[in-house]
Amino acid sequence: MTRTLIAAAAMALAATGAQAAGFKLESPDIKANGTIDKRFEANVFGCSGENKSPALKWSGAPKDTKSFAVTVYDPDAPTGSGWWHWSVINIPANVSELKPDAGNASNANLPQGARQVRIDYGVAAWGGTCPPQGDKPHRYVFTVHALKTDKLDIPPDATAALAGFMINANAIGKASFTAKYGRPKAK
Repeated sequence: MTRTLIAAAAMALAATGAQAAGFKLESPDIKANGTIDKRFEANVFGCSGENKSPALKWSGAPKDTKSFAVTVYDPDAPTGSGWWHWSVINIPANVSELKPDAGNASNANLPQGARQVRIDYGVAAWGGTCPPQGDKPHRYVFTVHALKTDKLDIPPDATAALAGFMINANAIGKASFTAKYGRPKAK
């Protein structure tokens, strides 16, 4: 019986993959399970934020990581398929953070070699939070993906869904946190 318990514990530990190794994502701007500040809100569709991406930092990536990708996704968007707010690929393996406003359309604040993928706003840049007024606060899932390849060869006009497919096909680990954002009902 002891052997069975040890084998089961070993399998459970192996199943947790990179999480067991301490792969962690955090932001000095947004606390896990916290509320996202209005400055990260979009400036379209009636939203009036600064549309700037938050700083993100990660540590403890799997040792075989060759590059990273970062995604931000709202599963609560009333689209039937959620909403992609950010997708960055080809972040070199020696990079462990994205600076504040790395998501601006100029790409000037991205690490060398990294690039943004077109998101559901139709641009290759950060697209801030902008849930419908009066909806319960939406969840925003921030994820860093450790990849087994140096580069994802994704066409410039690719969708976030295609990027997501390629990211997941090459992932060897990931770390995430979720935060919420809502807008009050219009008066």
